[in-house]
Amino acid sequence: MNLQTLFQDFNPSKFVVHTCLLIFTILFALKLDKCVSWSFWIVFTPIWVWKVLVIMGAIVGSYVWWRYPHFRLEGEAYVHYKSMLISLALHLILLMFELLVCDKLESARHLWILVFIPLIFISIVSVAVCIWAVKHDRSFELELFCAVNVLQFIFLALRLDGFISWSWEVVFVPLWIVMCLSLVGVLYTIIFAAILLRTPEVSAQQRRSSFHSAVGYTFLVIPILVFQVLLADKLDDDIRLSYIAVASPLFVSFVTLILMSFSAKGGNKWWFGMRKDFCSFVLGACPLLQEYANIAYHSERRTNGVELESQIVGAKEKTVKRADLLKPVVPIISIEIPD
Repeated sequence: MNLQTLFQDFNPSKFVVHTCLLIFTILFALKLDKCVSWSFWIVFTPIWVWKVLVIMGAIVGSYVWWRYPHFRLEGEAYVHYKSMLISLALHLILLMFELLVCDKLESARHLWILVFIPLIFISIVSVAVCIWAVKHDRSFELELFCAVNVLQFIFLALRLDGFISWSWEVVFVPLWIVMCLSLVGVLYTIIFAAILLRTPEVSAQQRRSSFHSAVGYTFLVIPILVFQVLLADKLDDDIRLSYIAVASPLFVSFVTLILMSFSAKGGNKWWFGMRKDFCSFVLGACPLLQEYANIAYHSERRTNGVELESQIVGAKEKTVKRADLLKPVVPIISIEIPD
């Protein structure tokens, strides 16, 4: 295990987001099953932690940006900083939606269509954000998710308010379409990985990377599809499973996303004013870790004392034989003395 290699492609933003979503999903399922009696404000704690980290990271990054003007000349600093501000704005609107959801679940004082208005607004704005991100080579996972599901959000709000009486399988039609396209992408990655495994001209690193991508996307998409089927049947009262059992495939997807965050690379370098990769920032802030980051650990088979001694003796014999071969050949002359 090489510590520096493990963290040099680590994406802390995705790790935090997916970890918070995993914990929140577990707590929310337990709350729906009435296994815990906490209020929804406590159940939403992982979401609040996520948003607090986003706001604090943007504040610290903005302070560094205005406090040290010469940092703005570093490469694509303007693009990174604008990307951080756009992400902050979207997260603030998303925070408004989450606050309304939590208040609706606690008090039921609003219509769901009013609760979903911030999310629908994000979905519309995300189309322009995705175009900007493609133009400037920035990641846009959250924006793409919101942009392709705007119709799904409208159907959910109308169904929860009772304006439509469709079954949940029909309500989830926009999501079925997205999942079908995702399955096509998974099938493509599997076929591509199989082709690379049979191509001798491809390097071992490329084969390994394609294989890991195929496995990762398979464990990401298939559990989400299973979760969607179980959830639709659960809401239509076709099956009698607990919500924690229904959400269990979703846990697999979140764990997969957490593991994939260690090789996600990228990320905005202006969060918390780091201006560099997470690994380089941590090693620079904690010089004592550099000693451990430069150590690589390898697992090898241990031998007992007899085998180790025989190996040492064998090595000595080989050394002696090599030394004998290197000796010059000296002729021996026998002299006979007559009586």
